[in-house]
Amino acid sequence: MFRLLYDQLRAAAQRALAGERAGHSLNATALVHEAYLKLADHTSSRWRDRGHFCALAATAMRRVLVDHARTRGRIKRGGKADRVGLTGITAPEEGPSVDVLALDEALTRLAEQEPEAARVVEMRFFAGLEEKVIGAAMGVTERTVRRHWTFAKAWLYRELDRAEGRESKGDGP
Repeated sequence: MFRLLYDQLRAAAQRALAGERAGHSLNATALVHEAYLKLADHTSSRWRDRGHFCALAATAMRRVLVDHARTRGRIKRGGKADRVGLTGITAPEEGPSVDVLALDEALTRLAEQEPEAARVVEMRFFAGLEEKVIGAAMGVTERTVRRHWTFAKAWLYRELDRAEGRESKGDGP
C-alpha cells in the first residue's frame, strides 16, 4: 500500500511542511519515510483499505512533525549546541508558519470535544486526503466531512489565535 500511495503521501508531506520556517531540517521525503517507519512498527494492524491506510499515515506524519518540533525546541533552548555569534548574519525571510506543537495541542483539545472533526483535520492537513476518501475512511458522507472541516477550521483558528494572544500579551493561562 505504501508503494502505491508514495507520491500522494509525499505531496501531502510537502503541503504539511509548507508552513514551516525556512531552513527546516525535515523534508517531505524524510517525513514520509519516518511516517512509514512508525507504520511499520504496527505490523499487527492490517489496513482495511486505501482510506484506512491514509488515515493511519496522517496520524503517523502528525506524530513525526510533533516529535521533530519538540526535539527542535530542546535544541533551540540549549541542548549540547555550541554558541555562535550573530554578527553579519541576516535572518531569512519567512512566510506564514504553522506552530506544529500549538496545532497538536489544539487538535488534542478538539478531539476531546469533537473527535470526528479532529480526525478530519488530521487527514486533510497531515495526509492531504480529499473529502471523498476521508468520508470513506470514517464511514460518513462527504457533506458530513465538509461540516466537520468547516467547524474544525473555525474552532482551531479561535484556539490558536487565543493561544498566540496569551503569549504575546503575557496573560498566562
